[in-house]
Amino acid sequence: MISKNKRAVFIDRDGTINPDSGYISNPEDYNIYPYTAKAIKLLNEYNYYTFIVTNQSGIARGYFNWNDLEKIHAKMIKQLDEEEAYIDRIFIAPYYKDGIVKPYDTDSIDRKPGLGLFFKAEKGYKFDTKKSFMIGDRYSDIVFGRKAGLKTILVLSGEGKQEYLMNRNYRDTKPHYVTNNLLTAVQLITSGLFDL
Repeated sequence: MISKNKRAVFIDRDGTINPDSGYISNPEDYNIYPYTAKAIKLLNEYNYYTFIVTNQSGIARGYFNWNDLEKIHAKMIKQLDEEEAYIDRIFIAPYYKDGIVKPYDTDSIDRKPGLGLFFKAEKGYKFDTKKSFMIGDRYSDIVFGRKAGLKTILVLSGEGKQEYLMNRNYRDTKPHYVTNNLLTAVQLITSGLFDL
């Protein structure tokens, strides 16, 4: 039986795991950041559940389909596996209210900052929310994390720098921590600081 003391790290995809270069539909155009596998492997070694939570409105918009997305994620998993790192689960929100592909052309609690993807993780896995984290490069990630009761880390990769400059004075969306990228965020998490 899994201990309730198990911890989780929720990670945004585009801009955090990999460069955010728009709506990627071809696996050949997809690559993780050079430091991503090292960061994920560190979480694996410290026994954190590692979840990706990602809005993929390109499905609702008709820019790519589920098959395209599965191929991209297969490449991501392969790149991680090559460095002995793994993700426990990928949670996807394909919705966008102004989309053109049914049934995804709607508002959904799954789309961050809605908590649908968090509830799915909570239903399938046992972890201590108060000792868990959300890492992302957008303030929608930070709001998601705060609403879920997670410690939040804004990374300055992807859209992070711009998001920070635009939103840094908003109290309700202020991240608990700001770091350069996913690796520095994970090093902070695994530093022992939060075990005090």
